Amino acid sequence: MNELGIPTAHAAGRESGRATRAREVADSLTRAIHEHRLGPGMKLSEDEVGEIFGVSRTIVRAALQQLAHDQLVTIEPHRGAFVAQPSVREAREVFEARALLEPRTARSAAERATPEDIAILRRHITQEHAALHAGQDGAALRLSGLFHIEIARIADQATIAEFIGQLVSRSSLVIALYWRRRNALCESHAHDALLKALADRDGALAEDLMKGHLLDLLSSLDLREAPGQRRSLKEALGRA
Repeated sequence: MNELGIPTAHAAGRESGRATRAREVADSLTRAIHEHRLGPGMKLSEDEVGEIFGVSRTIVRAALQQLAHDQLVTIEPHRGAFVAQPSVREAREVFEARALLEPRTARSAAERATPEDIAILRRHITQEHAALHAGQDGAALRLSGLFHIEIARIADQATIAEFIGQLVSRSSLVIALYWRRRNALCESHAHDALLKALADRDGALAEDLMKGHLLDLLSSLDLREAPGQRRSLKEALGRA
């Protein structure tokens, strides 16, 4: 800062660099959580995260705070940060909220979708199929969530799309904790049918398909209390 207490360009640039690096670390951890490489309940040690990514504890703390804001991490006083571990009640509430919001959003998306939007969704499905065929279930699940978020974007309802993004993110944790059958992944035929309804601009059908799809996904989960996964951070993040 200068004598007036105003940050200098150099200091401002340094702060911007730290914020960017924190966002990069947060994005990497988010992806690992969505792909179920970091399981619910796993401890995220500041020192270990910092060592893995080659950053300071200050940057790690900022990244973990971002994840806490996104409800992917819980920060407990004197214990540290842990991947969030939704209860059975929270799991049901997440899917009940999605069932309220997403069917109507799918109808709106069908009314607004452009050929470019349909092409984007088709690419998501292609990538999801490729991940499934490669046995990369976590990556397929993340792509599945992005498919749902993309539909919300197409609906052009920014506030609702933000809620849906948060719910899809929480759903990933729910599935990681309570997933008991492989078809808890968004099945390819469900997304294919949704894509066709959107391309045909059939809002009523898109709404019905989305409602049924979310109910099928919920029924694939075993909503009983489940233990967290035990795995090292380096193994989970592929940096061992």
